[in-house]
Amino acid sequence: MGLWVEPAETVNLETTWTTNKMAFTLEVPMNLLGRQQQHLASFSKSKPPSKLTPFTKKHHHSSFSISATLNTTIQSLDDTHLSQSKNLALPIMVNSCMGKMGQAVVEAGISAGLHIVPASFGIQQDAGKTIEVGGKNILVHGPSEREATLASILEQYPDLIIVDFTVPNAVNDNAELYCKTGVPFVMGTTGGDRDLLYKTVEESKLYAVISPQMGKQVVAFLAAMDIMSKQFPGAFSGYTLEVLESHQSTKLDTSGTAKAVISCFQKLGVSFDLDEVQLIRDPKQQIEMVGVPEEHLNGHAFHMYHLTSPDGTVSFEFQHNVCGRSIYAEGAIDAALFLAKKIQAKADKKIYDMIDVLREGSMR
Repeated sequence: MGLWVEPAETVNLETTWTTNKMAFTLEVPMNLLGRQQQHLASFSKSKPPSKLTPFTKKHHHSSFSISATLNTTIQSLDDTHLSQSKNLALPIMVNSCMGKMGQAVVEAGISAGLHIVPASFGIQQDAGKTIEVGGKNILVHGPSEREATLASILEQYPDLIIVDFTVPNAVNDNAELYCKTGVPFVMGTTGGDRDLLYKTVEESKLYAVISPQMGKQVVAFLAAMDIMSKQFPGAFSGYTLEVLESHQSTKLDTSGTAKAVISCFQKLGVSFDLDEVQLIRDPKQQIEMVGVPEEHLNGHAFHMYHLTSPDGTVSFEFQHNVCGRSIYAEGAIDAALFLAKKIQAKADKKIYDMIDVLREGSMR
């Protein structure tokens, strides 16, 4: 909507919201509109204008008022409550809650209004322990209890979805158990035998989101890399690649994100082996060489990819650095909500990744 107005010195703003309309009266300051005799003012339909700070400098005053009514589309309360109730009804089980990543997922799930099942799988020495996360008491079950425990939980929560952030050597055993029991899952744990993982899920015809990276913005970067590698294969032929990645010292394997990006560079014509990746796990090196803030030594993900042309005259550098775990936890919850929708819709496709979640606009 455009309105022709005369300049004014001060602002008076009155806004009235109705069920489907907005009405307001506005006086606009000369400094915002410029010194022309006539100016075009545009107003947003989505929210009332922000409060403006009055100017202290005195000027000659001229004033005008504008009245306008804007029609807006308002979602019905029934639709809103229905959507919220679906989220509230979704039960998720987070494995493992003894780890900081699992705890971050629990907290993100609570913030999203999901039901956190008060049980989690862990290592044998943690079996029987109860951990409090976000005000929820969660009982840890050891490896020997897993199958019976999961069957009992599934009986109580038939719509259960599992979010797995355990350790690399547990990936395949856990996935086999989830498939055998018939519990859809989000696999955020990296490592393990990935080919076997996909084969296990495919043969079971179970719904799952499997991704080495759960961070929303990093996923978008990976999607862009994937598109570039498919549209411009060989574009970096002859270039040399250096890859450096730094994570907290408890991360045992090479970053799954780094592996995915390297795969794209290989399709772009770069020759590179995974054992060439520089893994930085020493805290002193992380601070001095990589630049990791000391307070995030126990939870970070820094990646650098440096490309150099054959003659050394051209170079490219890609870098993405994450401090903390919230970006992954929120992405994992988005994936669980996405998976619940696919199950409800009885989608033909069963195995998804975070790029599928991103493409569908399922990020909160």
